[in-house]
Amino acid sequence: MEFEQLANRLAEICPGAIVEKVDLDNPDKPTKDPYVVVAADRIVEVMDKLQTDADLRFDCLLSIGGVDYPDVMPKAKKGQPEPELIPGRFEVVYHMLSTIKNHRFVLKVLLPHDDEPVCPTVSNVYSAANWHERETWDLMGIRFEGHPDLRRILCCEDWVGHPLRKDYVFPKEYHGISAE
Repeated sequence: MEFEQLANRLAEICPGAIVEKVDLDNPDKPTKDPYVVVAADRIVEVMDKLQTDADLRFDCLLSIGGVDYPDVMPKAKKGQPEPELIPGRFEVVYHMLSTIKNHRFVLKVLLPHDDEPVCPTVSNVYSAANWHERETWDLMGIRFEGHPDLRRILCCEDWVGHPLRKDYVFPKEYHGISAE
């Protein structure tokens, strides 16, 4: 199946879950890989349908990653005041594969401008999500609500902050050892 067919099938089995479709022909959002944006509160349902629907059969979660866009702003029109920040400082990006049907799919969840963004865990649907979500939390600070073991996976347990966030300030020392 092609992207458009996959997105349409998902919209059919999960009405209202897709917030936006971005394909290769979208001039406003040029992209290398087409994707759908899914409402955060519907991601578990969507992942379950992706896995179990006979037409989709996404049996492999390839990756989960986080993206930090600290200054996402719509463009101001000439002579008008600067607009408000738009939702979506953080994105959680899911790359899916169906080894059965031989197709791929990308989903994104947009999270608000918040110091502690939260997204529901999908580790109960795809067990591979466990470590991907832990890594995304450790490095980006996106908390996966309902995760069975959300703790650091790359940084030390007592590390302060999340090193891949754009607002992260690297410490000058760690336990008395210079980090400069």
